[in-house]
Amino acid sequence: MKKSDIEPFFATLKAANPMPNTELEYTTVFELLAAVLLSAQATDVGVNKATRRLFPVAGTPQKILDLGLEGLEEHIKTIGLYRSKARHLLETCRILVEQHNSQVPRAREALEALPGVGRKTANVVLNVAFGQPTMAVDTHIFRVSNRTGLAPGKNPLAVELQLIKRVPAAYAVDSHHWLILHGRYVCQARKPQCWQCSVATWCDFKGKTPAP
Repeated sequence: MKKSDIEPFFATLKAANPMPNTELEYTTVFELLAAVLLSAQATDVGVNKATRRLFPVAGTPQKILDLGLEGLEEHIKTIGLYRSKARHLLETCRILVEQHNSQVPRAREALEALPGVGRKTANVVLNVAFGQPTMAVDTHIFRVSNRTGLAPGKNPLAVELQLIKRVPAAYAVDSHHWLILHGRYVCQARKPQCWQCSVATWCDFKGKTPAP
């Protein structure tokens, strides 16, 4: 994708969805952190079903600690890898209570020091909760960035660094939401719906699929 194509590419995505947000359900920064931690290798729909049961009962680090491991597992057992995620979330809650006064830290280093919180999770929290122009590269963003030619890269970090370099500042905060949603609903892995893609004009993908 040529540099001159990037502005109209994002302007078009913005016009269709001026205020994008995560599809994970949450009401506090901690709930966002917990939901993102639980969403690894799981769908947002599946995570939301579990957190609708969990958060009304235990929506703070201390309340999750009070549930204990078995209690937490019972609430999230419908999510893939729930046993390891429960352990990570419990330990994260313990650190938040003991080291951060039960508050989610705003610094990347402190976030990534939490069990189960990697670079992608930290990027989501920094972006969604604190408005930082980070790029949380998931499978959708990785695919869209490479397929369109927007930010090619061999791994998520390479794509992230390319996006930071190439996305105009005016679109930086919301860009990863647009790319995720575009990948989830239009630029799908098996059969991209190129015939109804609003940004196909600026896409470098040579195998564009015709209308069925």
